[in-house]
Amino acid sequence: MVSEVDLSRVRVVLMQTSHPGNIGGVARAMKNMGLSQLYLVKPDLFPHSMATSRASGADDLLTSAVVVETLDEALADCCFVVGASARLRSISWPLHNPRECAERMLEAGEEGDVALLMGREQSGLSNEELERCNYLVNIPANPDYSSLNLAAATQVLVYEIRMAALSRLETEKTVRKKDYRLATAAEVEGLYEHFEVALTDIKFLNPASPRKLMRRLRRLFNRAQLDEMEVNILRGILSAAQGQKYHYDEKKDKP
Repeated sequence: MVSEVDLSRVRVVLMQTSHPGNIGGVARAMKNMGLSQLYLVKPDLFPHSMATSRASGADDLLTSAVVVETLDEALADCCFVVGASARLRSISWPLHNPRECAERMLEAGEEGDVALLMGREQSGLSNEELERCNYLVNIPANPDYSSLNLAAATQVLVYEIRMAALSRLETEKTVRKKDYRLATAAEVEGLYEHFEVALTDIKFLNPASPRKLMRRLRRLFNRAQLDEMEVNILRGILSAAQGQKYHYDEKKDKP
């Protein structure tokens, strides 16, 4: 089961949406990905039965949607804004793909609310509206057919936000699960020295040409980033292989 992530600081802002069905489609995409803040700037028709129908169970997002008259109101308390642009305009503005954009938004979200600004169905965002954004995001679609429905484009972007948040959550879990500190360089070097002696003792390593094997072992264990307990276990195995007495104590190795 995937743990839920907190995306309560990420809001989606729709600019003057003309078709109420698109509002419902965006609400559904948001709820699928765990987002709940929906802001509507001067929608043509809302509330509307078509929005409810397209929301397909995300009615709570429509009910809680904040309807405002101006973009200023929608962005007033946001510390970071990303604008979605289907066209790469002449306006020079920092541009990210959806994956990069998601990472940036989550970083900024540690400080306050962040907004994903989606433009009108036909004309997108005006240059003045794009200038309100810290960054622009562009979905690298097929250049021969790059037109995406508003709800579909939102789905792509909020999916990437969710995946970035899940990746962060997994990283935090991995860090929390570490029971032992990482081995020091001296401890790891001691392990490699022990490997060379032990492998020579059991006649696996030719002492006349140890370099290639030892280099491969170094690459292998350097990738693993051994902790202190793992180094101790490996050295215990080597000692046992050399015929020395060694007993692994499970009580000392608590999960």
